[in-house]
Amino acid sequence: MPMAPPRPCTKPGCYEYAAKRGRCDAHQPEPWAGRGPGSSRGYGSRWQRIRERILKRDGYLCQPCLRVGNITEASQVDHIAHKASGGTDRDDNLQAICTSCHREKTLREAQGGIGGISN
Repeated sequence: MPMAPPRPCTKPGCYEYAAKRGRCDAHQPEPWAGRGPGSSRGYGSRWQRIRERILKRDGYLCQPCLRVGNITEASQVDHIAHKASGGTDRDDNLQAICTSCHREKTLREAQGGIGGISN
């Protein structure tokens, strides 16, 4: 079967021919630099069951916010001692947390600070 003729690159202003995926070699998209899907990082269906159990246990309320007297809805579950430093998925190492507290805690951990939010 004959090959299809090459087509022009889909990048606006480029008049080269595309070798693959609609773009010429010079305009190929960068591979996604993210950490990969959750399931490939150990956050598959097992984690989803754990996550739901912890959210229910904590009443869907952010635990760090509660410690300072604020009532905030939790949408995430956090490892108090993060997995990179040996934390586990055991219930006593998990807490319901709001997006804002989780972002702040993750930033602190990335900068080498203390893992848990101290209030």
